[in-house]
This record gives sequence, structure tokens and C-alpha cells, in this order.
Amino acid sequence: MLEVKNLCASYGLIAVLHNVSFTINPDEIVTLLGSNGAGKSTILNTIQGVIKPTSGTVIFQGKDITGWPTHKTVEEGVIHIPEGHRVFPYLSVKENLLIGAYPGDSWSNRKDHMEWVMSIFPKLKERQNQESRLLSGGEQQMLTIARGLMTKPKFIMVDEPSVGLAPVIVDAVFESLAKLRDQGITILLPEQNALRALQLADRGYIIQDGKVVLEGKSEELMKSDIVKKAYLGG
Repeated sequence: MLEVKNLCASYGLIAVLHNVSFTINPDEIVTLLGSNGAGKSTILNTIQGVIKPTSGTVIFQGKDITGWPTHKTVEEGVIHIPEGHRVFPYLSVKENLLIGAYPGDSWSNRKDHMEWVMSIFPKLKERQNQESRLLSGGEQQMLTIARGLMTKPKFIMVDEPSVGLAPVIVDAVFESLAKLRDQGITILLPEQNALRALQLADRGYIIQDGKVVLEGKSEELMKSDIVKKAYLGG
């Protein structure tokens, strides 16, 4: 589905990513684990086209999309759901979702897409006419993800979905991500909650200082001394 090869990126003169390489297969959830500032969000922004790489390539479904503008990567089926509960607070839940249906030909299919999204997030259906500022933090996070799904993407990158949420709400959000995988959507999941991410993901990559330092299946990473010491409190 996605292959990142020797990706390098900078902010001005400051190099942030250093020859990052990884692959994601169809119908997988792959997690990127690392501390704040490790380069996880920069990887996502570079894949999406928000940041232009200084070198390296991004291949999506066999097509080189390196450096494509963001609207083109969205139309190709790549969606970046950024960190935080970024909703339009004075618009209703339904209006927020409709904003996500503008790219490509999604607008003509907006009713079908809306029904599909609300089947995954039934709480949003119950609150579809409420202003989104009245939702709980967890419901706003679900709305942020749901809005990104209104294009019926093939591949989504969900940046730190557990940030600021109570554990029981994190469980609900991660259950929704598992449902999406079951419906054929491939997911890249940068997370600081390493245990929860590894419990959900098929595979993972450890990012430190803009480099991939470790990779493997989730069960293997949970047994790794490096992961236990740095991320699992072992």
C-alpha cells in the first residue's frame, strides 16, 4: 500500500528526518512510536505533501507521490487526521462531516458516505444536529476522524488519537480504528501510548531523532528491552 524510501526532510536548515524507510501492507495498522519531537508528525506531513522532502521517495499503491500537493494526495486516497480535536466548534456535527466531503467526487456521494461514517461512530449520529463544541473530548476526536473518512479513503494517518483522552475513551477510539481495518482501510498510527498502540497494531517502527531505530511485529516489539525501557516502563 505505502512504501517510504530514504525519506529526508528539514525545517529550514534544520534536518528533521534522516533516511526514514518503512512499508505498510494493505489492511494493516502500523504504529510509529517515539517521543515528542522524534519526527512522527513530520513523516505524516511529508507523506501528505504539506512538507516537501529534501530527498527520498513516497510510493502509494505503486505510484510515486513524492512532493505532490496536498489536494492531489487526498484525491488519490491518502488522508492525514492531525493531532488534537480539531473541529469547527460552532458548526453542527453534520456540517463538520460535510466539510470533509468536498474533495474529489465525494460530494456527489456524501449521503452514502455520511451513513457509512455514522455506522462506525453511532454517537455522532445521535448528536448530528448539535454544535460540535458541545461534544466531549472523545466525541470531538471521533468527529475529527469521521470527517477525514468522508472521502472514503484507502489509507489514513491518524496522529496521536489518544492525546488528552481518558483511558475508557481511548478504548472506544481504538475500537473504531479496528473496525476501519476490518472494512479494508489501511492505517498509519503515530502514538505515544505505546502499549495501547502495540495492542492494536500489526507492526510497528520506533522513531528516535528522525531515524527508524527498530521495527517488527507488535508482539516482538512488546518483548524488546529497548521498547520496555523507553515506552512501557519496564
